Amino acid sequence: MATKILMLGAGGAIARHVIDYLKDEKNVKLTLFARNTGGLAEQAPNASIIKGDVLHKSDLDNAVKGQEIVYANLAGQIDKMAGEIVKSMETAGVKRLIFITSLGIYNEIPGKFGQWNERMIGSDLIRYRHAADIIEASSLDYTIIRPSWLTDKNETAYETTQKGEPFVGTEVARKAVAAYIVNIIEHPGKDVKASVGINKPGVYGDKPGFY
Repeated sequence: MATKILMLGAGGAIARHVIDYLKDEKNVKLTLFARNTGGLAEQAPNASIIKGDVLHKSDLDNAVKGQEIVYANLAGQIDKMAGEIVKSMETAGVKRLIFITSLGIYNEIPGKFGQWNERMIGSDLIRYRHAADIIEASSLDYTIIRPSWLTDKNETAYETTQKGEPFVGTEVARKAVAAYIVNIIEHPGKDVKASVGINKPGVYGDKPGFY
């Protein structure tokens, strides 16, 4: 039986890489959910496509029903979206959630890089932290992902840190984050009820090299 996977925010850059990894897998049934579905049918002809809004309850509930894994790649009112996703999944009895937030939500970045990150995105971190708190308080089998500063490099190398450990890597490729997500989808017992930082190995410093 194919694993049923719902991708929320399927038009996002990381999500597009995940689709490329999974679109030809025979043991996967993809449902791609986005406000703007342009190009998704062409990228993944075998996937189900849903045009909808996570903050519209009926859109979300109809999409979540019957799924096995929900992967959320969202932006905007991220904490409100997290709350709606948790409610919808708990109601539908869907347990496995993969949810992208941000580095820095636990003040886990030491030194000058942490100070720089706080200056750059400090106000946004409040919403991302609230989203993580909502998910961590739920009954779901979640993996929260905290990627470093994202690049479009064609590379898949990554290393991870767990909540409570220092976050030090200054960048990571979107394709590498997608590779980690696919690894979780293929091994859904991995990093359950975990908040995982992800960065490129060996690239450390006071800020990303592209700044």
